[in-house]
Amino acid sequence: MYMKRKLISYLFILILIQGYNSYAQIFKAAAAVKVITPNPLLPVSGGIGTPNPSTKKQGDLYARVLVLEKGDTRIAIVNVDNLGWSSILGNKSRALIKGIAPENILIGCTHTHSAPDAYAFPDETGKSNADLHYLDWCTQQIADAVNEALKNLAPASLKIAVGEAKGKIAYNYYADQLYDPRCGIIQAIATSGSNKGKAIATLVNYAIHPEVIGSGQGVLSPDLCGPFYQRIEEKAGGIALFMNGAQGGMVTADNRRDNGKEANDWNECIRIGNLLADEALRIVTGAEEQKDPVLYCTARTINFPIESEMMKFILEHSPLKQKNANPNVASTQLNLLNIGTAQVLTIPGEALPNIGYYVKRHMKTTNPFLFGLTNDAFGYMLTKVDFNSFKRYEYVSRTSLGEMTGEIYMNEALKLIAESPAATGTNK
Repeated sequence: MYMKRKLISYLFILILIQGYNSYAQIFKAAAAVKVITPNPLLPVSGGIGTPNPSTKKQGDLYARVLVLEKGDTRIAIVNVDNLGWSSILGNKSRALIKGIAPENILIGCTHTHSAPDAYAFPDETGKSNADLHYLDWCTQQIADAVNEALKNLAPASLKIAVGEAKGKIAYNYYADQLYDPRCGIIQAIATSGSNKGKAIATLVNYAIHPEVIGSGQGVLSPDLCGPFYQRIEEKAGGIALFMNGAQGGMVTADNRRDNGKEANDWNECIRIGNLLADEALRIVTGAEEQKDPVLYCTARTINFPIESEMMKFILEHSPLKQKNANPNVASTQLNLLNIGTAQVLTIPGEALPNIGYYVKRHMKTTNPFLFGLTNDAFGYMLTKVDFNSFKRYEYVSRTSLGEMTGEIYMNEALKLIAESPAATGTNK
């Protein structure tokens, strides 16, 4: 009798262990959002130079988070409503996040031109006008959002799709049609509990400059991303995220009017944000649900030579700088993710569309995603044949690290693709 009871106890424990292991391998997701609007308002930055005073706001600035888990792999994807977000700031948040490997935390910016200076751009005397206390508060808000999502991880499935977004959303200011109209969507859906069948989060990846309002009107704003978030959440539920793409040189919001002028107000932000949201939801609606998606993440450090004297001055004199950093080299993190059938590569700056197209067509997936301005935001990234080749490219060349930045990025990205598994979708 004793041996029989012992055997039953052993079998019961084995069943519990197997059940736990099975649950641990279930794909899970959670999302969270934190407001990062400064109070009182701060000057806003649209690029290099002294920030412009702001007197009012249109919409709030946010840090938005999607956390994914399967087995021992956890990934956090963060979008921040700002012009750029350096690894110096990102690493402050990573140090406050427990339960996710730092290299698996991707922090990208929407690139709104109506938010406080997060680069801490120095003026000609080396003085910066950035509010460092505000930036520290933002790093805490980002960490709090990730930690909140970690507590709420729940079983989920995915819907993934990539398709052309139709309508008057973006264009290339330098050459109308030289941009990527494809829009990628990753939607996490709850598979248990009271929210079963409802969206946890909808992440949209699209290349565009959110600069309808810009930095010169005295308005602090998420620009078109604000109405975009609201529209997605009203129609799909859950939390909306926006990750920019290869929008350099110069893929911007199509706010052109028939009279040759531009619409630069909040109503135009609403029009473009709503249209992008509607197109994203249209594209993902018919996607097949992926009930057991693969989750994979890898990262490596890559180095860019700093050839631009202006960029060298900025990186040397900004109070946001790495201690003991090589003044002639910019080091950053490159990530590759497989999320179900989606394969994602990060870009640490504003890559021109031809770089984006080239990398995408070499990715091992039919659903390629590029997260631009992610992990760092080192200015424009051109190929060596484009660098300083046309008058149109004078500005983007001047605000690039150098001639080889795009070449180095493409080579390192292709190596990472070759070494990583294909995005095959599910384990079943």
